[in-house]
Amino acid sequence: MLMLLFFCYCAVVITGTGLLAVTLRNPVHSVLMVLILFFHMAMLYLSLGAEFLAAVQVIVYAGAILVLYLFVLFLVSLKEELRMPRFVSSAWLGRLIAGGLAACLLYILPVFSTGARGNWPAERVREITPTRALATEMYSASVLPFEIAGLILLVAVIGGLLLARREKDSSNTNG
Repeated sequence: MLMLLFFCYCAVVITGTGLLAVTLRNPVHSVLMVLILFFHMAMLYLSLGAEFLAAVQVIVYAGAILVLYLFVLFLVSLKEELRMPRFVSSAWLGRLIAGGLAACLLYILPVFSTGARGNWPAERVREITPTRALATEMYSASVLPFEIAGLILLVAVIGGLLLARREKDSSNTNG
């Protein structure tokens, strides 16, 4: 019963902060809402026994990604009076689209069965830790996509370094 209440609490906070993150006009407040969302996601992962996933959630997303967002926000030096305008002046269109998406979700949701699916027998899942299971799956069955993701990240880092490099000033010669 306590776990159900904890799950409901996290679900309500995650949903609420997600909605606030996209509706608040101040970008810094939106980033703070996403920070709260990430921490509650990590708490959900902890309650499910996925400690590694919770640590990655906090370190990578709450730490690195949000710091990057804040860095970009302050780098472009937004003024207080510059706020995001509304996309549509009338709110009824947004409510209509949201209602349609909710109806589609409620129509499709009963088709999916509950429970986890996978190739591993239950005895094998119980005997190893979630981190070991993740590593085994990632480095055995999914090694090619993992290597491709590493190459894509390497290309992104090299591209970022090339874009950030400064040209030497040819007029400034010390000789």
